[in-house]
Amino acid sequence: RFSLLLLNLEEYYFEQHTANHIINKGCRDERKFRGSLKICSKSVIFEPDDNIQPIIKIPLRDCISIKAPEDSEANNPFTRDTSGTISVVCNQVFLIKERNIIAPYKTVRGGTEHLFQLDVAGKLGDVVQTLHQLYRASCLDKMGDQAAMITAILQSRLARTSFDKNRFQSISETLHMECKAEMVTPLVTNPGHVCVTDANLYFQPLNGYPKPVVQITLQNVRRIYKRRHGLMPLGLEVFCTENDLCSDIYLKFYNYQDRDELYFLIATYIENHITEHTAESYMLQWQRGHISNYQYLLHLNNLADRSCNDLSQYPVFPWIIADYSSSVLDLTKPETFRDLSKPIGALNKERLDRLLKRYQEMPEPKFMYGSHYSSPGYVLFYLVRVAPEYMLCLQNGKFDHADRMFNSLAETWKNCLDGATDFKELIPEFYENDSGFLVNSLKLDLGKRQGGKIVEDVELPPWASGPDDFLQKSQEALESQYVSEHLHEWIDIIFGYKQKGSEAVAAHNVFHPLTYEGGVDLNSIMDPNEKVALLTQILEFGQTPKQLFTIPHPRRIIPKLKSLSRTSSHSVSIIESPVSPNEESFEDLTEESIKLAWNNIAKLKLDEQYKIHKEAITGIAVTCNGSSVFTTSQDSTLKMFSKESKTIQRSVSFSNMALSSCLILPGDTTVISSSWDNHIYFYSIAFGRQQDILMGHDDAVSKICWRDGRLYSASWDSTVKVWHCVPGETLSNKKYHFELLAELEHDVSVNTIDLNAANTVLASGTKEGTISVWDVTTATVLHQLPCFVVVSFVAFFFCTDSRHLLSTGEDCCFKVTDVQTGMLISSVSTDEPQR
Repeated sequence: RFSLLLLNLEEYYFEQHTANHIINKGCRDERKFRGSLKICSKSVIFEPDDNIQPIIKIPLRDCISIKAPEDSEANNPFTRDTSGTISVVCNQVFLIKERNIIAPYKTVRGGTEHLFQLDVAGKLGDVVQTLHQLYRASCLDKMGDQAAMITAILQSRLARTSFDKNRFQSISETLHMECKAEMVTPLVTNPGHVCVTDANLYFQPLNGYPKPVVQITLQNVRRIYKRRHGLMPLGLEVFCTENDLCSDIYLKFYNYQDRDELYFLIATYIENHITEHTAESYMLQWQRGHISNYQYLLHLNNLADRSCNDLSQYPVFPWIIADYSSSVLDLTKPETFRDLSKPIGALNKERLDRLLKRYQEMPEPKFMYGSHYSSPGYVLFYLVRVAPEYMLCLQNGKFDHADRMFNSLAETWKNCLDGATDFKELIPEFYENDSGFLVNSLKLDLGKRQGGKIVEDVELPPWASGPDDFLQKSQEALESQYVSEHLHEWIDIIFGYKQKGSEAVAAHNVFHPLTYEGGVDLNSIMDPNEKVALLTQILEFGQTPKQLFTIPHPRRIIPKLKSLSRTSSHSVSIIESPVSPNEESFEDLTEESIKLAWNNIAKLKLDEQYKIHKEAITGIAVTCNGSSVFTTSQDSTLKMFSKESKTIQRSVSFSNMALSSCLILPGDTTVISSSWDNHIYFYSIAFGRQQDILMGHDDAVSKICWRDGRLYSASWDSTVKVWHCVPGETLSNKKYHFELLAELEHDVSVNTIDLNAANTVLASGTKEGTISVWDVTTATVLHQLPCFVVVSFVAFFFCTDSRHLLSTGEDCCFKVTDVQTGMLISSVSTDEPQR
């Protein structure tokens, strides 16, 4: 019956002793109850073996005296039964789980004496000394001083013990690391020793609870995450499954060096067979339809430090459905759904106007919402029917008032829309398969509401025939086409670029600054009392997830939806893979889903090969009818190759410098070549001679493009220039008039450029591996993508969907990159750099 939830928040369970609780000692009705005496940092707890009897919890701060019998009395043969007895006199005790029923704690006030007789009398002195020490800590006026003294006691105990190597699974195991840590479970932590061998991860609790050793086989580990716990980078969570919500162990360390070393050891062990996923990689899987909306949100929560073991950072899921009154849930109507582009607090305009007025009048630091969308109280508000002991732990042995309970879906949604301080989102359980949290199966006495109605099961909307049906329809709503089209907007608010800064202000998404990562540096606060108070405030108030995206999150690719249902919350996807080239042509796909066909890039095979230049080829251009191929090379020549005769028909040199690229103008009459001599050459195919020269750069011209009478030139002089080219009048000796329209400046040499199909976006690639995306109409940079941090670009081209770039670099790879996110879509290695 005992659990760590019987402790106060931030309290430790140190040791336990088998003992008898003696009632009415010396009287005719004297009784003894056998059980276990638990010594905790802020209380003494006695758990009787008889489940009918209540667990007794005595707060140390409410004790009047704690003592053992005098030595003379202990040695008196006539009082031998007092040996090993501890007397605790207090003015308040709590009675818990009487008749083994989970209910609010009963408080007994007034001076009472409790006698506990230890089975091992020899431990009496140590136990009393420990209780005196903890009692002194509990009596300190300031919380910071209390915490400091208890921490010192804990560290002293940990220093005197070490991991029991006899607990190793095999005598052949090799020890790699041992350190002190705490195992984290919701609302409580349990100190002990961590040990890592070449085969296992072990945790041995200092108190032996709930079992002597927790063991994780490293071979079974699938995911491992560094965590921020209590605003400090000290947590580590280990999963032995790919998609489960709850982990196998969550550890909190006393310094980040130990945490990082353990992470390194485990990560090194599993790196050969486990791929570490990033937010971007999961985003790509989600966009492609390879994982469901539910799975994607679960992964984002994991990456953003949200954990089921930390109620102040519990996974957050969105309200999806806005209709709780209709008899039928229509998922084809947009009005059925909540506006996912706004935070909960901004859904009601009247309430938002009031909040904004207060915000504008507020001194710095300003915030729009006085409460958060996720906090321990909100999590347990939803889960009280399946986790009542957590609620009792959080609220000092009491349930919330019956009218403030989670009584009805419709009421809760209405309060989130209209309530002055209610902005809570949902939790993953609303989109899973266990409906237990909606049903009072434990028959808890949760009180009576105004009007006398007893709090029982959660009242469901008319469109749900029961709890399981409600969850099934909620899952269908989460995976619906509407949500798939708009979920990225909610992600922007919770995990993305609208979480902080000016974008958050514009989106009406500003919470108290202490809720954000980095909002306070606990190490800089020297006053221990201020630190404890601040930490308690933040942990109870709730924390904003770690920011995962700093640019707008792309929409999901919505191909032909074959199904809108999800048979299981852990199913792979609700969308059939949109790319199956054997079944569907490129034209059958939606514009964005074309990128999925790049998966087939690995199927490319060499057809024919010809050596026509002495040095590296730098440019290729093919005539419209496909009969001739023009190439430029670092050997300074422009060559014309006939595909029919498979022979070189022309070879031209404009200077003794390398040529860097070439293109053919519409009509197949003119070839333009760029050179390292800073010039651009115009060559007439029909007349076989040079027509014109453009001297427009201060360094080598690296790449040229032609679109709608405009020439775009990139150069090692760190510019891209846009020219308007007007042909002259003489047909046989056509000269061009060049007008410089724009100059796009870069920090380093530009190696390559290309334009999208609409000629509105230009992408430039630098020698340092950065992609710059430009708005051609305004000559302004839209964003930069450092995708090839150390690999210089050789060339790249926009895909027909204007969203993806096919690039080649000095890393000997063909790569497909998403222009908006900078994500690598596909990569194929070659033996040497491709041009």
